[in-house]
Amino acid sequence: MAVETEIKFRVADLAHLRRRLEAAGFGVVTPRAFESNVLYDTPDRRMRARTEILRIRSYDGRWVVTHKRLPDASAGEERHKHRIETETEVADGKALEEILLSLGLTAAFRYEKWRSEWSDGEGHCVVDETPIGNYAELEGSSAWIDRVAAKLGVDHAHYITLSYGRLFDQWRQDHPECGEHLTFDAVARCGEWS
Repeated sequence: MAVETEIKFRVADLAHLRRRLEAAGFGVVTPRAFESNVLYDTPDRRMRARTEILRIRSYDGRWVVTHKRLPDASAGEERHKHRIETETEVADGKALEEILLSLGLTAAFRYEKWRSEWSDGEGHCVVDETPIGNYAELEGSSAWIDRVAAKLGVDHAHYITLSYGRLFDQWRQDHPECGEHLTFDAVARCGEWS
């Protein structure tokens, strides 16, 4: 089981961020591609209450199933998000969805984005264009994250450790009419696409 350490930050200018990534020695690993995610949970949302997710992701022609949970012990600092992540590629995400539904789980939350992946050989930066705005994620060691964030001009005060589900919950407080899912169609229907 790997411990995933990451932060997000808002991106006001995608072209500017791409130039900064290139200047910092990053190269594109996966060009911009559409990504669709479905989180599964029990009908009473027990996994969410335990801060766990079970996700099927469709991205760049691949299906990946992921389980994330909090580490057994605190990482000792709160500036970065730390999760135990178990992930594997699957051949048929639709068949896996049928299995999960047959076991009594429900498709609890859907979210979409356009994603590109970058790497400098030590860590990764993903650039996500979501229906509620653009974000980047830095994933690597805590020291690497802080070093790269400084190169990109991102102050610690702008680190975000929330999931997209939690960011959507916050956004929906001002847009309750926009539905239950973070999809481009749902947000566009309520006239709020960012």
